[in-house]
Amino acid sequence: MKKIRITAIRRVQHSDLSAMYENPIEHTCDIEQGKTFISVDGQKPEELCESAWSSMSYFVTELANGGGNFYDGWMKNPHSAMISCNDGFRPVSFYIEVIEQ
Repeated sequence: MKKIRITAIRRVQHSDLSAMYENPIEHTCDIEQGKTFISVDGQKPEELCESAWSSMSYFVTELANGGGNFYDGWMKNPHSAMISCNDGFRPVSFYIEVIEQ
């Protein structure tokens, strides 16, 4: 299997939506832009949150097994994907790519 690099590209905060719909919480996402994670054998990196992993696990597994070219040419690099986590208040966009070996 191929190793996969997962890079946090952008964080967005929808403060208006949080104010209208979210109960106050003590701990929000602490992933910083530029943070990278490495998936080995298609497994979830230990430090990556479950919400982000549930959004991207299919793509990571496919890339780790040599797949790619999602949605008939969606990405310029066919061995990559751009996926956002499931947090509707603070989504993080991740660039997922095969590490060339």
